[in-house]
Amino acid sequence: MNGDSDLRARIDALGPWFHNLRLNGVQTAPDHFLGDYPSFKWQGFQHVVPADMTGMTVLDIGCNAGFYALEAARRGADRVVAIDSDPRYLAQARLAAEVAGARVQFHQMSVYDVADLAERFDFVIFMGVLYHLRHPLLALDLIHDHVAGDRMLFQSMQRGSDRVAAQQADYDFDDWSPFQGPDVPLFYFLEHSYAGDPTNWFVPNRAGIEAMLRSAGFRILEHPEREVYLCGV
Repeated sequence: MNGDSDLRARIDALGPWFHNLRLNGVQTAPDHFLGDYPSFKWQGFQHVVPADMTGMTVLDIGCNAGFYALEAARRGADRVVAIDSDPRYLAQARLAAEVAGARVQFHQMSVYDVADLAERFDFVIFMGVLYHLRHPLLALDLIHDHVAGDRMLFQSMQRGSDRVAAQQADYDFDDWSPFQGPDVPLFYFLEHSYAGDPTNWFVPNRAGIEAMLRSAGFRILEHPEREVYLCGV
């Protein structure tokens, strides 16, 4: 085999891919149902990520095939650690890093085990994971308390209203207003599957995800896209 056909074979052997990467010009998921994902989404919020990450440590939680970890390495981060619980995604990410010549350290581990890293990172990436978790607030608490050192880039699928109702610090027991209207904090629970994926468990509206981020101790610094937030610790 020549180089391109050999790489194509290695990519196909690890398929299907959720990240459409370009490895030496070979696309990993050219027929992705979302299009050129996540590259086309990245264009809308990449400006909130430092263009020069020299001297920074980065943790990518739920790295999938490694799009964001590789981007952090490309931007010069001194240390990039990427974790995922799925061994096939990690195999994809390792291949991508090999082809790109990127220095990324990979671990197979769950977000619930981040304390085992025993390290705080300058920049945490937590994209497209929360709604796949059965314990989403616990995950955010663990990230905040154990690995988030300065900034977190966060994304979650959202459904429902994009409006946010003002919340009081407390309510009387017989006051039902915190539970009424589409603009109060909501997380929709999916008992079975959504979009063919049985791991889609909790999907928030905008008010719900912003309230949960604050509850876990994060400050919302920027909101460059509907589902994307740059948070401070």
